[in-house]
Amino acid sequence: MPEMNYWLAEHPAVVYFRWSPTQSWGSTWFFLITSISAYIAISTTLHLLLLLLRRQKPVPLGPIPALHSLAMALISATIFTGMLSSSVAEIRDTRWFWQRSKTPFQWLLCFPLGTRPSGRVFFWSYIFYLSRFLHILKTFFTILRHRKFPFLQVFNHSILIFMSFLWIEFSQSFQVLAILSMTLVFSLVYGYRFFTEIGFSKKSHFPFVMFCQIILLLTNLAWHIGVLVLHFWKGGCNGMGAWVFNTFLNSFVLMFFFHFYVKKCISEREFGSEVEGKAAINNFTNKQ
Repeated sequence: MPEMNYWLAEHPAVVYFRWSPTQSWGSTWFFLITSISAYIAISTTLHLLLLLLRRQKPVPLGPIPALHSLAMALISATIFTGMLSSSVAEIRDTRWFWQRSKTPFQWLLCFPLGTRPSGRVFFWSYIFYLSRFLHILKTFFTILRHRKFPFLQVFNHSILIFMSFLWIEFSQSFQVLAILSMTLVFSLVYGYRFFTEIGFSKKSHFPFVMFCQIILLLTNLAWHIGVLVLHFWKGGCNGMGAWVFNTFLNSFVLMFFFHFYVKKCISEREFGSEVEGKAAINNFTNKQ
């Protein structure tokens, strides 16, 4: 444990991390906009190419999706552990400065004004930002397998890359709790997807994934409200400009999510009614 804690929270690369264009790969606005644009362009081009080829069968991907799910589960678990260990160490080292004005939980929600993007928690926030570029590979797997353009997935992944960049760029409050929530959910979801891919579970993973997404949306909503309360109660939280924009983007994600969820429930209900109707007709026919 002491050795693991050293690598997660006490290594010089973690302790002395600093977000800057010269020291952090992918930390410029040009890189952010270019990478998101390239992601959308590649996804669209791949979808149109499959349409032009008129390919009806899914493209065989072999073990690639399973390996991707395993990698995402392990990376998410590592970021969760690293962020948790770094938060404990950061609170231990800086609590003397702010202990009269707030509790550790309040610090996790509301960074003091003037906080710079450097140190332990921002190192793991940076790793989380980089992991989003591995995350988007799932979009290409979806297009190749189902031959449909997953607009909601592309939109959600693009927003998440953009938001994770804003968190570090503006030292936005509540990002520690948001990353802990997301990496915990991602480790569970991708771990489950890995076992599904290798054949341990033949059932659809949709209900489990949907349940995790609902829990994640509710916790993120709670963090947003908590930051707003502390901002006016404790005299200001750092990065509130980015928080407003973050909230605006999250509202779009929430709207699309519930639209997709309601549409899915309606389609499943109609399909179930159709199946029951056919079964009743077949049963009546057999009795005749």
